[in-house]
Amino acid sequence: MDNFVFQCPTKIIFGRDTEKEVGRETKKFSSKILLHYGGGSIKKSGLYEKVVNPLNEAGVEFIELPGAQPNPS
Repeated sequence: MDNFVFQCPTKIIFGRDTEKEVGRETKKFSSKILLHYGGGSIKKSGLYEKVVNPLNEAGVEFIELPGAQPNPS
């Protein structure tokens, strides 16, 4: 096996109303993202607006790709 370095830093923010931080946190890394989600429950539950509003406020442009399929199904 060849030598290699694998680094995978992950920041997970827990707590009430922490979805409001998504815009500010995302803006640190990019100003344009792909928003990929499933069959629509994100919109029915209201989470979509709670995520999209902070993205817009932070000036993060996003392209939507609905219809994610579970794997395994």
